Amino acid sequence: MMGHHHHGDRKQSATPFIVGMIITLIFAAVEFTFGWIAGSLALMGDAAHMASDSFALALAAGAAWLAQRPASKVHSFGFGRAEVLAAMINATVLLLIVGALGLAAIQRLLDPQPVQGNIVFIVGSIGLLLNLALAIVLLRGERTLNNRGALLHVMGDLMGSIAAISAGVVILLTGWMPIDPILTLFICCLILVAALRLLRDAGHIVLEGVPKHLDLQQVGEAMAGVEGVRSIHDLHIWSLSSTQTALSAHVLVDELQDWPGIHWGLEQLLQERFHIEHSTLQPEPAILGATDVEALRKQRDSGPEQDGER
Repeated sequence: MMGHHHHGDRKQSATPFIVGMIITLIFAAVEFTFGWIAGSLALMGDAAHMASDSFALALAAGAAWLAQRPASKVHSFGFGRAEVLAAMINATVLLLIVGALGLAAIQRLLDPQPVQGNIVFIVGSIGLLLNLALAIVLLRGERTLNNRGALLHVMGDLMGSIAAISAGVVILLTGWMPIDPILTLFICCLILVAALRLLRDAGHIVLEGVPKHLDLQQVGEAMAGVEGVRSIHDLHIWSLSSTQTALSAHVLVDELQDWPGIHWGLEQLLQERFHIEHSTLQPEPAILGATDVEALRKQRDSGPEQDGER
């Protein structure tokens, strides 16, 4: 088998995640304390969410560090999928938080409690600035699933801070207490949708689905159009991570001696047009034909059983 491997996937630094983790954990403690004093579910819920963000950012930092490790004999593709695992864990934690906050908000609606709007407004404003800064840092980073998972937590906090500020303003102006749990439920719905989407995308990679930006048939037709290629079969495309795509295929060629040039042409096509940098291609002589090759393969696979029957 002729193969060619490129490991040009971009490495993501763990530093932004570590800095964000420390800042978030400190403010979560401050926010929960003042939320308890003010009696604000929105503020305490946002603090709980920020505490989970510290875990999410720590997990993201670990995944970013692990993804930078080189391939080994045990993990021949490297550790790029560590970021996918981190994203799935972060999304699952978010779903648990949404469930807990949603239940608490419903209970608060049934049994309203007094809330000090001035404390909610001040602390919520500080949290908004902090989360806005963290979101900007993560938005400038690589658009990996790992980054998306961490960013989703921070954006959830950002919306939580907005909800806390809004609740504080409404309570100060009108004294209407139900606004606090109502806004909490609204934020829960937004986070729920985003978390489910992240889980879906991570699951697609784990199940080795064709990347969403690629069409299997279109790639196959483009490869078959390279000079010297008769046809393409056993074509597979999957994601090694959210930034690295792999491809394997059997290539039916007119002349095996022309394979080096054909191989180079196929690689150039895959890299320049489809941004696939990791390909494994196996040439097969057209004189046999794809049907004959498949028949020979079946005969080879069934050989030991037939020998045993004799």
